[in-house]
Amino acid sequence: MTVVETVETPGAGSDPRASLQTRVFVVGAGIMGSGIAAQCALSGYRVTLEDVTEELARRGLDGVRGALDRAVRRGGVSVADRDAALSAIDVAIGLRRADSAQILVEAAPERLELKQGLFRELEAIVPPTTLLATNTSSLPITSIASGLREPGRLVGVHFFNPVVQMALVEIIPGLLTRPETVEAARRFAASLGKTVVASRDTPGFVTTRAMAVLVNEAVWMLYEGTATKEDIDAAYRLGFHHPMGPFELADLVGLDTVLSILDVLWDGFHDPKYRAAPILRSMVAAGRLGRKSGSGFYDSPGTAAEKKPPTP
Repeated sequence: MTVVETVETPGAGSDPRASLQTRVFVVGAGIMGSGIAAQCALSGYRVTLEDVTEELARRGLDGVRGALDRAVRRGGVSVADRDAALSAIDVAIGLRRADSAQILVEAAPERLELKQGLFRELEAIVPPTTLLATNTSSLPITSIASGLREPGRLVGVHFFNPVVQMALVEIIPGLLTRPETVEAARRFAASLGKTVVASRDTPGFVTTRAMAVLVNEAVWMLYEGTATKEDIDAAYRLGFHHPMGPFELADLVGLDTVLSILDVLWDGFHDPKYRAAPILRSMVAAGRLGRKSGSGFYDSPGTAAEKKPPTP
Protein backbone atom coordinates (compact mmCIF):
# COMPACT_ATOMS: atom_id res chain seq x y z
CA MET A 1 0.00 0.00 0.00
CA THR A 2 1.41 3.40 -0.99
CA VAL A 3 1.43 6.32 1.42
CA VAL A 4 3.06 9.67 0.69
CA GLU A 5 4.69 11.76 3.41
CA THR A 6 3.67 15.34 2.76
CA VAL A 7 0.48 16.93 4.08
CA GLU A 8 -1.31 19.07 1.49
CA THR A 9 -4.80 19.86 0.33
CA PRO A 10 -5.55 18.53 -3.17
CA GLY A 11 -4.52 21.55 -5.22
CA ALA A 12 -3.55 21.47 -8.87
CA GLY A 13 0.17 21.24 -8.13
CA SER A 14 0.13 18.60 -5.40
CA ASP A 15 -0.32 14.91 -4.93
CA PRO A 16 -3.84 14.71 -3.40
CA ARG A 17 -2.75 12.03 -0.94
CA ALA A 18 -1.48 13.55 2.27
CA SER A 19 -0.24 10.66 4.37
CA LEU A 20 -2.57 9.45 7.07
CA GLN A 21 -3.95 12.96 7.59
CA THR A 22 -5.71 13.05 4.21
CA ARG A 23 -9.35 12.04 4.48
CA VAL A 24 -11.75 11.09 1.71
CA PHE A 25 -15.39 11.38 2.72
CA VAL A 26 -17.66 9.13 0.64
CA VAL A 27 -21.36 10.06 0.67
CA GLY A 28 -23.47 6.95 0.14
CA ALA A 29 -22.45 3.46 1.23
CA GLY A 30 -24.05 1.47 -1.58
CA ILE A 31 -22.26 -0.64 -4.17
CA MET A 32 -20.39 2.29 -5.71
CA GLY A 33 -19.67 4.10 -2.45
CA SER A 34 -18.25 1.01 -0.76
CA GLY A 35 -16.10 0.25 -3.81
CA ILE A 36 -14.76 3.82 -3.91
CA ALA A 37 -14.00 3.66 -0.19
CA ALA A 38 -12.12 0.37 -0.65
CA GLN A 39 -10.04 1.75 -3.52
CA CYS A 40 -9.17 4.96 -1.66
CA ALA A 41 -8.11 3.04 1.45
CA LEU A 42 -5.95 0.70 -0.63
CA SER A 43 -4.26 3.75 -2.14
CA GLY A 44 -3.23 5.24 1.19
CA TYR A 45 -6.10 7.52 2.13
CA ARG A 46 -8.04 7.61 5.34
CA VAL A 47 -11.72 7.17 4.47
CA THR A 48 -15.05 7.92 6.09
CA LEU A 49 -17.96 6.03 4.52
CA GLU A 50 -21.28 7.78 5.19
CA ASP A 51 -24.94 6.90 4.92
CA VAL A 52 -28.19 8.04 6.48
CA THR A 53 -28.60 5.13 8.92
CA GLU A 54 -26.21 2.96 10.87
CA GLU A 55 -27.59 -0.15 9.18
CA LEU A 56 -26.83 1.21 5.70
CA ALA A 57 -23.38 2.42 6.73
CA ARG A 58 -22.48 -0.93 8.30
CA ARG A 59 -23.81 -2.73 5.24
CA GLY A 60 -21.51 -0.53 3.18
CA LEU A 61 -18.57 -1.51 5.35
CA ASP A 62 -19.46 -5.15 4.69
CA GLY A 63 -19.34 -4.27 0.99
CA VAL A 64 -15.84 -2.85 1.46
CA ARG A 65 -14.72 -6.08 3.11
CA GLY A 66 -16.23 -8.10 0.28
CA ALA A 67 -14.47 -6.00 -2.38
CA LEU A 68 -11.13 -6.31 -0.62
CA ASP A 69 -11.54 -10.04 -0.03
CA ARG A 70 -12.26 -10.56 -3.73
CA ALA A 71 -9.12 -8.57 -4.58
CA VAL A 72 -7.09 -10.83 -2.29
CA ARG A 73 -8.54 -13.96 -3.93
CA ARG A 74 -7.62 -12.62 -7.36
CA GLY A 75 -4.07 -12.08 -6.15
CA GLY A 76 -4.02 -8.33 -6.75
CA VAL A 77 -3.97 -7.36 -3.06
CA SER A 78 -2.05 -8.90 -0.18
CA VAL A 79 -3.70 -9.87 3.09
CA ALA A 80 -1.59 -7.25 4.88
CA ASP A 81 -2.73 -4.48 2.50
CA ARG A 82 -6.34 -5.60 2.85
CA ASP A 83 -6.11 -5.40 6.63
CA ALA A 84 -4.38 -2.01 6.48
CA ALA A 85 -7.08 -0.68 4.16
CA LEU A 86 -9.87 -1.89 6.44
CA SER A 87 -8.20 -0.19 9.41
CA ALA A 88 -8.15 3.11 7.45
CA ILE A 89 -11.96 3.20 7.02
CA ASP A 90 -14.59 4.31 9.48
CA VAL A 91 -18.30 5.00 9.08
CA ALA A 92 -20.46 8.04 9.74
CA ILE A 93 -24.18 8.63 10.04
CA GLY A 94 -25.09 11.87 8.29
CA LEU A 95 -22.89 14.56 6.82
CA ARG A 96 -21.60 16.41 9.89
CA ARG A 97 -18.15 14.76 9.86
CA ALA A 98 -17.55 15.85 6.27
CA ASP A 99 -15.87 18.93 7.74
CA SER A 100 -12.69 16.86 8.18
CA ALA A 101 -12.42 15.87 4.50
CA GLN A 102 -9.94 17.14 1.95
CA ILE A 103 -11.69 15.14 -0.81
CA LEU A 104 -15.42 14.42 -0.94
CA VAL A 105 -16.98 11.92 -3.34
CA GLU A 106 -20.77 11.74 -3.55
CA ALA A 107 -22.14 8.32 -4.54
CA ALA A 108 -25.82 8.77 -3.67
CA PRO A 109 -28.69 7.43 -5.84
CA GLU A 110 -29.13 8.92 -9.31
CA ARG A 111 -31.73 11.57 -8.50
CA LEU A 112 -30.95 15.15 -9.47
CA GLU A 113 -32.85 16.81 -6.62
CA LEU A 114 -31.16 14.55 -4.07
CA LYS A 115 -27.67 15.34 -5.33
CA GLN A 116 -28.40 19.06 -5.54
CA GLY A 117 -29.63 19.09 -1.96
CA LEU A 118 -26.65 17.10 -0.71
CA PHE A 119 -24.12 19.45 -2.26
CA ARG A 120 -25.90 22.56 -0.99
CA GLU A 121 -25.68 21.08 2.51
CA LEU A 122 -22.11 19.91 2.05
CA GLU A 123 -20.89 23.26 0.72
CA ALA A 124 -21.79 24.79 4.07
CA ILE A 125 -19.91 22.08 6.00
CA VAL A 126 -16.65 21.31 4.20
CA PRO A 127 -13.60 23.61 4.07
CA PRO A 128 -13.35 25.86 0.99
CA THR A 129 -10.35 23.86 -0.27
CA THR A 130 -12.17 20.51 -0.26
CA LEU A 131 -12.51 18.86 -3.67
CA LEU A 132 -16.20 18.23 -4.40
CA ALA A 133 -16.77 15.27 -6.74
CA THR A 134 -19.94 13.54 -7.86
CA ASN A 135 -19.89 9.94 -9.06
CA THR A 136 -23.03 10.42 -11.17
CA SER A 137 -23.11 8.16 -14.20
CA SER A 138 -25.51 10.24 -16.27
CA LEU A 139 -26.84 13.44 -14.65
CA PRO A 140 -25.50 16.79 -15.92
CA ILE A 141 -22.73 18.16 -13.69
CA THR A 142 -23.85 21.73 -14.42
CA SER A 143 -27.34 20.95 -13.15
CA ILE A 144 -26.05 19.27 -9.98
CA ALA A 145 -23.86 22.32 -9.27
CA SER A 146 -26.56 24.88 -10.08
CA GLY A 147 -27.57 25.46 -6.45
CA LEU A 148 -24.04 26.01 -5.13
CA ARG A 149 -22.64 29.38 -4.18
CA GLU A 150 -19.42 28.31 -5.93
CA PRO A 151 -20.40 25.89 -8.71
CA GLY A 152 -16.81 25.91 -9.96
CA ARG A 153 -15.88 23.61 -7.06
CA LEU A 154 -17.86 20.63 -8.38
CA VAL A 155 -16.62 18.09 -10.93
CA GLY A 156 -17.81 14.70 -12.13
CA VAL A 157 -15.53 11.79 -11.14
CA HIS A 158 -17.24 8.70 -12.54
CA PHE A 159 -15.93 5.37 -11.24
CA PHE A 160 -16.91 1.97 -12.62
CA ASN A 161 -18.18 -1.12 -10.86
CA PRO A 162 -16.37 -3.06 -9.46
CA VAL A 163 -14.22 -0.06 -8.51
CA VAL A 164 -11.18 -1.97 -7.21
CA GLN A 165 -11.01 -4.03 -10.39
CA MET A 166 -11.90 -1.46 -13.06
CA ALA A 167 -9.04 0.72 -14.32
CA LEU A 168 -11.09 3.59 -15.74
CA VAL A 169 -12.31 6.89 -14.27
CA GLU A 170 -14.26 9.43 -16.32
CA ILE A 171 -13.72 13.13 -15.46
CA ILE A 172 -16.53 15.50 -16.42
CA PRO A 173 -16.33 19.26 -15.79
CA GLY A 174 -19.54 21.24 -15.66
CA LEU A 175 -19.93 24.47 -17.58
CA LEU A 176 -18.61 26.47 -14.62
CA THR A 177 -16.12 23.97 -13.18
CA ARG A 178 -12.76 25.66 -12.58
CA PRO A 179 -9.68 24.27 -14.39
CA GLU A 180 -7.87 23.77 -11.08
CA THR A 181 -10.79 21.64 -9.87
CA VAL A 182 -10.53 19.44 -12.97
CA GLU A 183 -6.78 19.07 -12.45
CA ALA A 184 -7.22 18.17 -8.77
CA ALA A 185 -9.77 15.51 -9.77
CA ARG A 186 -7.44 14.13 -12.41
CA ARG A 187 -4.59 13.88 -9.90
CA PHE A 188 -6.88 12.22 -7.37
CA ALA A 189 -7.96 9.57 -9.90
CA ALA A 190 -4.36 9.00 -10.98
CA SER A 191 -3.31 8.54 -7.33
CA LEU A 192 -5.75 5.62 -7.20
CA GLY A 193 -3.96 3.97 -10.11
CA LYS A 194 -6.79 4.74 -12.56
CA THR A 195 -6.63 5.77 -16.20
CA VAL A 196 -8.56 8.99 -16.83
CA VAL A 197 -10.71 9.87 -19.82
CA ALA A 198 -12.41 13.25 -20.15
CA SER A 199 -15.94 13.96 -21.35
CA ARG A 200 -18.03 17.02 -22.01
CA ASP A 201 -21.03 17.55 -19.77
CA THR A 202 -23.67 15.89 -21.93
CA PRO A 203 -26.29 13.33 -20.78
CA GLY A 204 -24.61 9.98 -20.15
CA PHE A 205 -21.14 11.35 -20.96
CA VAL A 206 -19.14 8.80 -23.01
CA THR A 207 -19.26 5.48 -21.22
CA THR A 208 -22.76 5.47 -19.75
CA ARG A 209 -24.27 6.59 -23.05
CA ALA A 210 -22.53 3.75 -24.88
CA MET A 211 -23.43 1.17 -22.21
CA ALA A 212 -27.10 2.17 -22.17
CA VAL A 213 -27.50 1.73 -25.92
CA LEU A 214 -25.64 -1.60 -25.85
CA VAL A 215 -27.85 -3.01 -23.09
CA ASN A 216 -31.10 -1.54 -24.39
CA GLU A 217 -30.61 -2.95 -27.89
CA ALA A 218 -30.00 -6.40 -26.40
CA VAL A 219 -33.17 -6.14 -24.32
CA TRP A 220 -35.15 -5.09 -27.39
CA MET A 221 -33.82 -8.17 -29.22
CA LEU A 222 -34.98 -10.36 -26.34
CA TYR A 223 -38.36 -8.61 -26.30
CA GLU A 224 -38.77 -9.16 -30.05
CA GLY A 225 -37.79 -12.84 -29.81
CA THR A 226 -34.64 -12.50 -31.90
CA ALA A 227 -32.67 -14.80 -29.59
CA THR A 228 -32.47 -15.99 -26.00
CA LYS A 229 -30.62 -13.93 -23.41
CA GLU A 230 -28.00 -16.68 -23.16
CA ASP A 231 -27.30 -16.61 -26.90
CA ILE A 232 -27.25 -12.81 -27.02
CA ASP A 233 -24.79 -12.71 -24.11
CA ALA A 234 -22.60 -15.32 -25.80
CA ALA A 235 -22.68 -13.35 -29.07
CA TYR A 236 -21.48 -10.18 -27.33
CA ARG A 237 -18.79 -11.98 -25.34
CA LEU A 238 -17.38 -14.11 -28.15
CA GLY A 239 -18.15 -11.90 -31.13
CA PHE A 240 -16.84 -8.63 -29.67
CA HIS A 241 -14.49 -9.85 -26.90
CA HIS A 242 -16.66 -8.26 -24.22
CA PRO A 243 -15.87 -9.59 -20.72
CA MET A 244 -19.58 -10.13 -20.08
CA GLY A 245 -22.78 -10.07 -22.08
CA PRO A 246 -25.30 -7.20 -21.92
CA PHE A 247 -27.73 -9.06 -19.65
CA GLU A 248 -24.92 -10.00 -17.29
CA LEU A 249 -23.80 -6.37 -17.35
CA ALA A 250 -27.32 -5.11 -16.67
CA ASP A 251 -27.62 -7.41 -13.67
CA LEU A 252 -24.30 -6.15 -12.35
CA VAL A 253 -25.12 -2.45 -12.82
CA GLY A 254 -28.72 -2.84 -11.63
CA LEU A 255 -31.76 -2.82 -13.89
CA ASP A 256 -33.19 0.18 -12.05
CA THR A 257 -29.96 2.08 -12.73
CA VAL A 258 -30.01 1.13 -16.41
CA LEU A 259 -33.62 2.28 -16.69
CA SER A 260 -32.86 5.56 -14.91
CA ILE A 261 -29.96 6.21 -17.28
CA LEU A 262 -32.11 5.53 -20.34
CA ASP A 263 -34.75 7.94 -19.03
CA VAL A 264 -32.08 10.64 -18.51
CA LEU A 265 -30.82 10.08 -22.07
CA TRP A 266 -34.37 10.22 -23.45
CA ASP A 267 -35.03 13.48 -21.60
CA GLY A 268 -31.72 14.91 -22.85
CA PHE A 269 -31.85 13.88 -26.51
CA HIS A 270 -35.42 12.69 -27.32
CA ASP A 271 -33.83 10.12 -29.62
CA PRO A 272 -35.83 6.86 -30.09
CA LYS A 273 -32.68 4.77 -29.56
CA TYR A 274 -32.92 5.67 -25.86
CA ARG A 275 -36.52 4.46 -25.47
CA ALA A 276 -36.33 1.75 -22.84
CA ALA A 277 -37.53 -1.70 -23.89
CA PRO A 278 -40.85 -2.55 -22.18
CA ILE A 279 -39.50 -5.72 -20.56
CA LEU A 280 -36.85 -3.65 -18.74
CA ARG A 281 -39.48 -1.33 -17.24
CA SER A 282 -41.62 -4.33 -16.25
CA MET A 283 -38.76 -6.07 -14.49
CA VAL A 284 -37.90 -2.96 -12.48
CA ALA A 285 -41.55 -2.58 -11.47
CA ALA A 286 -41.49 -6.21 -10.31
CA GLY A 287 -38.41 -5.61 -8.16
CA ARG A 288 -36.13 -7.76 -10.31
CA LEU A 289 -33.17 -5.39 -10.20
CA GLY A 290 -30.23 -7.73 -10.79
CA ARG A 291 -27.61 -8.86 -8.32
CA LYS A 292 -28.63 -6.31 -5.69
CA SER A 293 -32.06 -7.94 -5.36
CA GLY A 294 -30.90 -11.51 -6.04
CA SER A 295 -32.79 -11.72 -9.31
CA GLY A 296 -32.67 -9.95 -12.66
CA PHE A 297 -32.19 -11.43 -16.08
CA TYR A 298 -30.37 -14.18 -14.20
CA ASP A 299 -30.68 -15.43 -10.63
CA SER A 300 -27.84 -14.64 -8.27
CA PRO A 301 -26.37 -17.61 -6.39
CA GLY A 302 -28.17 -18.56 -3.22
CA THR A 303 -31.52 -16.94 -4.02
CA ALA A 304 -34.93 -18.48 -4.31
CA ALA A 305 -35.94 -16.30 -7.22
CA GLU A 306 -37.92 -17.67 -10.10
CA LYS A 307 -35.84 -19.08 -12.89
CA LYS A 308 -37.20 -17.01 -15.75
CA PRO A 309 -37.68 -13.26 -16.23
CA PRO A 310 -40.99 -11.94 -17.52
CA THR A 311 -41.44 -12.65 -21.21
CA PRO A 312 -43.08 -10.27 -23.65
